[in-house]
Amino acid sequence: MPTKPTRPFDLIAFDWDGTLFDSTAIITRCIQAAVVDVGGRKPSDQDAAYVIGLGLMQALAHAAPDVPPSKYAELGARYKHHYTTHQNDISLFDGILPLLAELKARNYVLAVATGKSRRGLNEVLKTSELQGLFHASRTADETAGKPHPLMLQELMQEFGVPAQRVLMVGDTTHDLQMAINAGCPSVGVSYGAHEPAAFAALKPIFVAHTVPELHAWFAEHA
Repeated sequence: MPTKPTRPFDLIAFDWDGTLFDSTAIITRCIQAAVVDVGGRKPSDQDAAYVIGLGLMQALAHAAPDVPPSKYAELGARYKHHYTTHQNDISLFDGILPLLAELKARNYVLAVATGKSRRGLNEVLKTSELQGLFHASRTADETAGKPHPLMLQELMQEFGVPAQRVLMVGDTTHDLQMAINAGCPSVGVSYGAHEPAAFAALKPIFVAHTVPELHAWFAEHA
């Protein structure tokens, strides 16, 4: 019988925001709470998420058409209050925990390579079910910001894994360029911050449009 091919990777590094962590969900909830606080009708998830990326007051006004301009200052203050209170709440994309648990059970070295600060990452990790799933992590304030390859280079050195056996998974061109700069293959995810049309020039080996697609790809190819 033919032997099963050796798996191609030993270490998998994940970006955080937009790849594992759904930042959009927190912002959406904060907009909804702020509108209700000032007496407006709670916007739908779709309406609240639609305005993300606009200027704060423009976004809040669009999300709350029944709130009069005289309350915009209060509306903005309530949004900032909720965001400050909840910015470190964990909100994982559906399906991420089972994916990570399966990869760890298969004895992959799992790491986080993120533009967050060390303090910010530690805060979200300690309040989440992710505790203990990752073998290591690197943040921009303790190494170098993306797309500089230092995060990945340090992880390679720590675990003695060559570049070609490290996979970087991320939702931005910065993640994929960092992988190129480190000599590593990459996988892009299109459900985060950057439009996937920009990924092609950076030659990821796969682009997942959903977490189930990402999970299925790992099951077949890793």
